[in-house]
This record gives sequence, structure tokens and C-alpha cells, in this order.
Amino acid sequence: MTQLLRNSLRAFAIVLLVFCSFLHVFAREGDNENPEKGMITGQITTADNKVAEGVVVRLKSTGKVTTTNENGFYSFKNLPAGSYEIEVTLIGHEPVTKTITLDKDAKKNNISFKLNISQGELDEVVVTAGGNRYKTNGVSPSLRLQSSILETPQNIQVIGSQILADQQVYDIVDGITRNVSGVTRQGHWDNQYANIRMRGSKIPAFRNGMNIEASWGPTAEDASMIERIEFVKGPAGFMLAAGEPGGFYNVVTKKPTGITKGNVSVSMGSFSTYRTAVDLDGKLSKDGRLLYRLNMAAQQKDYFTKYNYSNRYVIAPTLKYLVDDKTSVTFEYTFQGSKYLANGNYSFSTKGFADTGVKNDFFYADPSLEPGKLKDHSVYVYLDHKMSDNWKMHAQVAYFNFSMVANSIWADHMTANGDMVRAFSIGDEAGENRFAQMSFTGEERTGAIRHRIMGGVDFGNKKFWGDFRSLDSSIGLPKGQVFNVYNPIYGISFDSIPAIDRSKSVRVRAGSTTYATVVSYGSVYAQDELGFLNDQLRLSLGLRFTYAETVGKTNTANIKDNVFSPRVGISYSIDKQTSVYGLFDQSFVPVSGTDYFGNGFKPIKGTDLEAGIKKDWMGGRWKTSLTAYTITRKNALVTDTVASHRNGSQTYSIQVGETVTKGIEFDLSGEILPGLNTTINYAYTNSKITKSTDAKQVGIWTANTAAHITNGWLQYRVQRGAFEGFGVNGGIQWQADRYIGSTTVANFPNYFRGDAGLSLQRGKYNISVLVNNVFNNLKLLTAGSTTSAQQYQKNLYNAVNYYSYIVEARRNFRMTISYRF
Repeated sequence: MTQLLRNSLRAFAIVLLVFCSFLHVFAREGDNENPEKGMITGQITTADNKVAEGVVVRLKSTGKVTTTNENGFYSFKNLPAGSYEIEVTLIGHEPVTKTITLDKDAKKNNISFKLNISQGELDEVVVTAGGNRYKTNGVSPSLRLQSSILETPQNIQVIGSQILADQQVYDIVDGITRNVSGVTRQGHWDNQYANIRMRGSKIPAFRNGMNIEASWGPTAEDASMIERIEFVKGPAGFMLAAGEPGGFYNVVTKKPTGITKGNVSVSMGSFSTYRTAVDLDGKLSKDGRLLYRLNMAAQQKDYFTKYNYSNRYVIAPTLKYLVDDKTSVTFEYTFQGSKYLANGNYSFSTKGFADTGVKNDFFYADPSLEPGKLKDHSVYVYLDHKMSDNWKMHAQVAYFNFSMVANSIWADHMTANGDMVRAFSIGDEAGENRFAQMSFTGEERTGAIRHRIMGGVDFGNKKFWGDFRSLDSSIGLPKGQVFNVYNPIYGISFDSIPAIDRSKSVRVRAGSTTYATVVSYGSVYAQDELGFLNDQLRLSLGLRFTYAETVGKTNTANIKDNVFSPRVGISYSIDKQTSVYGLFDQSFVPVSGTDYFGNGFKPIKGTDLEAGIKKDWMGGRWKTSLTAYTITRKNALVTDTVASHRNGSQTYSIQVGETVTKGIEFDLSGEILPGLNTTINYAYTNSKITKSTDAKQVGIWTANTAAHITNGWLQYRVQRGAFEGFGVNGGIQWQADRYIGSTTVANFPNYFRGDAGLSLQRGKYNISVLVNNVFNNLKLLTAGSTTSAQQYQKNLYNAVNYYSYIVEARRNFRMTISYRF
């Protein structure tokens, strides 16, 4: 950590010098600032003096459109002198307009509106009419970007809470990937963790702007705590450089808004599913300075597989104190707890994937086993300060503590007729993560050039302990019965289940295994987005320095990386609703372990080149984006076939590999017709190994890649008349040419799923029913692998190679009743 601080502080000093130079230029050239540029801002409130969030505001004749933020404020910047008509639009109501003349000498004008309806009526208008439920114009503050999504030179897609509600999503692994092009989910421990892939690699998980990726985690966030999910495609040096070049997803949790409101929902469905969620938002003090948000959920969920279940409970309180009109402090705590029988819902076969002889309700474990228990705590503290009209400072710290006490069962070997001998292992783990961030964002001008500047530091420390030792005992059925995947019998003999000694903590037990890791990093970054030609042309220049350290058990296993990651992006507005962009960005991934000769590995470096076009349609009601990219991963690990042949008991790796991923992505989202909200996407992904010491590996596809992915979701609600509030929705998911292993030929079945539902919204009530897997496709595979029988197993047990895979549930339904107050 000493070296970490030394390197980070040295780089931070360089950034401070750059900032000081900028500020010196701003101070010296402030008199040269274009006097004709000004801004219009204001606040919109309701008749009962509540702030109006999410109201559409237009600057007529300019094409500029915005929405009010959580405090009811809107703003239009960089306006030349002249006359403007401001229009506030509410569906089902006449627009409210005001005309203003922006003088040459006026830098700022405050124009506020008071709507002729109450807060409750406003909420009802927005919800009943459907509004623009699926289109988002900007990213959350946790991504630090100051430009709109339209103007940002990167493919960023946002999933809002309305989509999650319409699709009746319960958690982060519950089908959210359907809403973003080219994103897939690899199952495995779906009961606990998200494993999401994009652009040829598994992508890290962020929460509120912090990389919380753990060994196999983090714990999948419950939908009750999620405000939105932001998918950032490709490297993003403005956030963090140590990560896969495919990008990342950022879960933004719910924060206090200052608006007194609430929501209660009760859900039920197939496989004994029952769920309740509560969302309370409001003020705790009369002066309105102390705000709160409380989200709670409890869920009992059996799976479509026999005996398996996952019961969950969540509590997430948040307090926000407004020190004054410039400074606020926010405290956020989240606890997620769950109890489950088995982590996954795998099926097994000796014949192939999607074996019709193995029933959809097949369960590979047993009801005799002790359930696993998981506890996940997280704490965030945020400090926000507005230093001036143009500059803001944000700082946050976070602490994560999670633990899991469980057992694990898996196939030891299988015979040709489907007999499976199962092995028993410990499944305990624990982790502690600490993070700290500080960032500055601001906007200045040097002559005719506009600067949007961001900079800051990031620190992180992640510790993980795991005890996954096999207890060298095969668990079996009584009376010599054999477990067969085609005719499974349950009821493991109690005396065949090994006892687990937990007299010592998992932190002690993990020390003798490879599952005791410590990773620390520190980074400093700066970025300037320069605007030319009245901001029609934008050039982003960024640089991040990262020091990363992985503690190993030997000197050669210790990894210390010092990496500079540049970022260059350019965006040009063809008109007020269309922009084109290009991007060059880099990232790196520290690689643990050593080669055959005991040498440590260099970090894997990823480079992303992409270009795209974005467009808002129908005055900003819906949007599209089209992107083409190439990602190169250098220093990738490949199997060292020579060294592995020397020592047949261990497989070694050598670092000379390279993969190249190329693709095209298309996304559409928004309200394409009154009451008709949709999200449609398609992606073509070509990800292959291009360099390897083994010539046979060159040209094969990257594992767990789907070449073609298409998704669509439609939600229509009747706007007026006798059926006002009645809605229908539905969607499809399709994946083709899927690769799960080292091959040049697609080796996994295509995936097609259809869902459909009905809903009714009347006043503050809503009831919705959704049927998943309408066509009852029993071959919906989300993950799979093959296992080769070892030679001694073949000799002793007549063992054969087998397939393991995850099948989704047969046709099922969910129903949710909710009440807003």
C-alpha cells in the first residue's frame, strides 16, 4: 500500500498541475468569453408546492428538449441572445408556455413554472399515460459524464426501473440482459451471483460508480433497490481502467428525492413464488433538509427444479442531509440475505445438450442437504458539494462485507446409462471490499472553446477467502440404489453425508488453498471534452494512471502493474437530434499465477476502436444507436501444451495469445407511438483467437459467445376511452450460432423464448400478469460445458464423458398488484 499511495499521489500531483494551468488560463482569458452565450434555468412545481420531477421542457424552434431533475430543475446552456419560447408538456393537458428574451448582457435567466395540478395528479398523469417509460437522455451522476448520451462518444444503454416493473424482474439475473444489444448471461450460481458477458468477455459489476466485482460476485442486486442499470460498452477510462475491454454494467440504487411518495407491491407466481416489496420516499424534518428512502423486499421462490429454492430478504435504508443549497451528505446501507438449497439448476447428460430424456424439473442435488446461507452488507457515504455555478465535487467511500456458509455437490463421474456418482464439497466464502473516490467536474470556456473537465482519484482494496475443498467422499442413496439422471431417486443416506468442520473461520481455512486473495489498486485520471463550433463538434481527451497490486504467496506470484490508459473520443452533431462518433480507449486486466518456469504474467491489455451514429426521433420521444467496433486483447493466456505434456498432472499457461472481437450493435428504445413503449436490439459478435502457441487454436471462437442476438419488448397502454389504462405487453429473445468451448463450429442449441402479458392501471392501482416462455420451449439453455472422464475413472467405473448445462423453466406466470400513495 505504501508504493500504491506513492505512485498515486505522484500522478495526482501531475493532474493538479494540469488543473492549475487550466484555471490560470480561465482566469486570464475570462474577459474573452463569448458575451452572447447565456443559459435559461428554472424550477417547475405543482399546485401544492411539490417539485415536479420528470416533466418534459422544450425550447421551441431550437429542437432542444430536457426533463426536470429530482428537484424539479431544468436548464438550457450555451444559448445565443434572442427570443425563446419555453414549453412545458404534460400528456393529456394543454402545454404551458412562456416567452423570454435573452439579452446580450444577461448570462442567466431563471424562468419557473407552477403547474395547475397537484403532485398526486401529476403522478397519475405520468403513470396512466405511460409517458416516455423506456428512453433515458442522460447517465447517472455516478458515471461522472456531463454530456447527454446523444453527445457522448460511446455506446451507453440504460435500463430504467419502469422496464424492470413491466417485465416483472425480481433481481439482476432475472432477464435484464434482454434490454441491451449483445449482452448474455452465463448461469452457474444464478441463485447468488450475476455472470454477464458482453463483446467477447465477462464484464465487471459496478454499483453507484464503484467496481465491486468479487471472486464470483457480487451478490445479485434485488430489483427493489435498483433505480436503473447502465451498460457502458467497451473500455471506459473515465471510470476505471483495470477491467475487461468488453465494458461494464453499473447498478444505480434508489436515493431520496424529497418527494413524499410510496409504493407497495405483492407478487405471486408459478413454483410457489411469493414476494412483497415496499418503497417509501419522503422527508424526516419540517425544514425539508433531512430526506429518506427505504426499500424492503421479502421473497419465497421455489425453482422449476425439484426441491430447490432461494428465499431472500432485503432492507435498504438511505438518509440524505441537505447541509445548505450547495452541500449534501448521504448515508446508504443495504443488507441482502438468502437461504437456498443448491446454487444452480444444472442438468446432466451423457448424450448431449438439451437431452429430452432428462426432465425439465431434474435436480442434481438432494433435499437431505443443509441449505446454504448468504449475508451481504454494504455501506456507502456520499458527499456532494457545488463549488460554483460551473464546478461540482463528489466524494464517496464504501465498505462491503459478505459471507456464505454452504456445501456443494457435483458429479464425480457418469456411466453411459446415466448413472451419476456425486461428490460432496465445502462451499464457504467471505469477502471484504473497501473503496474510496473523489472527483471534480466542471465547465469553462477559453474563447470560443467550451471545456467540460473531469478528474479525480479512485482507491480500492478487495479481500476474498474461500474454502471449496472436496471431502473425498461420494454421497449415495440407501440400500445400494444408484442416482440416475433419467430416473432420479432422492433421499441421500444421512450417514453418507460428510461432516464439515467449521471450528476455524473460513479466513483461516482458505490460507492453505488458492482461494485467499488480496487485490489493491489506486488510480488518478483527467479528461477534457472540448466543444467547437458552438458545441457541434466535441473532442474528448483523457488519461488515467493505475497502480494495481495482487498479493501472492511467493515473490514471483506478486503482481504489481503501473499502466497509463489514454482515451480519445470525437462526436459531431449533424443536427440537433443526430450525432456521429468515434472512440479509442484502452483497459488492462492483472493476471495472477505463474508459467511453467515460475515467471509472473504481464497484464492483459485491451484496445477498443469503435464508431457509431445516434439519433433522437419525433422530438426526442424515442432514440436509436448503431455501433461498429473492434476489440483486441493482447497477452491473453493460452495453454502451454509443451509444459503441460512435461507434467501430465498439471496444466500450464503461456502468455502469447491474442483475441479479436468485432461486432455491430443496434438499439432502439422509447415511445414510438402514443402509449406504445418499446426496446428492440440486435447484435452480431465475432470473437476469435488470433494468436496462440498452439496453431490448432488459432481461428476458434471465444468460449461463451453468441454470434447473433436479437431481443424485442413492446408495451402498449390505452390512453383514453372505456379501456383507458388497459395494457398489453410481450417480447422475444433469440440467440443463434452459440459457442461454449474451443471450436470453430457452433456447438450449443439456438435459444428462442417468447413472453406475453396483460395489465390494468386505474388511479393508484396496477395489476399485471406476465406469462414467461409462452411457447413452452424446453430447450432454453443459458450455459453449458463438457467434462472428460479421467483414465482411472474409465478403468474403475466404466465412466464416460458427460455434458452439464442449465435449462430455463418451462411455461410459467407471474402476477403483481401494486399501490402508489
